[in-house]
Amino acid sequence: MNQYSDFAFVYDELMNEVDYDNWVKYIEDIIKNENVEVQNILELACGTGNLTIPLTKKNYDIAGIDISEEMLQVAREKGERENVELVLLEQDIVELDFDVTNLDCILCGCDGFNYITYDEDLEGVFSKCHELLKDNGIFIFDISSYYKLSKVLGNNMYGENRENVAYMWQNYFDDYENLVEMDLAFFVKGEDGRFDKFEENHLQRAYKNEEIIQLLKNAGFEYIKTYGDFKLEAPKEDSERVFFVCKK
Repeated sequence: MNQYSDFAFVYDELMNEVDYDNWVKYIEDIIKNENVEVQNILELACGTGNLTIPLTKKNYDIAGIDISEEMLQVAREKGERENVELVLLEQDIVELDFDVTNLDCILCGCDGFNYITYDEDLEGVFSKCHELLKDNGIFIFDISSYYKLSKVLGNNMYGENRENVAYMWQNYFDDYENLVEMDLAFFVKGEDGRFDKFEENHLQRAYKNEEIIQLLKNAGFEYIKTYGDFKLEAPKEDSERVFFVCKK
């Protein structure tokens, strides 16, 4: 499946309205609320470094992992421009292989786990995270909620025309498999003023909260909290983003 290859180079432009600084603040609020000490972080599905770079600037020791070479290339270029030294590894997190143990924190932001579509694969990642964390280490991740993927994105089409890039985004939701298939066509303006067309196909799993919680318990986590929509309170039925907070 073609995901985050050509799209990597326009991802940040299309996501420029996302307040990543507030996202980082929210993560730090969770850490403070849970009364844990965090210095080192392993970030899974780090993408173009939109959380990695600001966290590094806050003097966390952070390593980022992503499956997309192109996304990591963009992250490295951004880090160089901002004079931030990044530790980035190209790896499929389903086959997570990380040598450092006793980690303070493992983080996966921006719905990275929705791309893992099989229960056994997601449980395997959770088990590896449990193994890598120190005692009382914290595991923080978010998902696009079942509500968002099934009701908001669902069988809908989106599009936008900007000065240098345009896109069309068609979604198909399978309510038997709980999968949303996203066909994305985008048009990028070149130096000659003409637009080049690129296409990608993305597949995400719509997980219900109780499904995630059971997989976390299977992986060994006993302390599990859920928050909704960047608030330190329980998610609602129509929360579009759900944060899971676990401690070993």
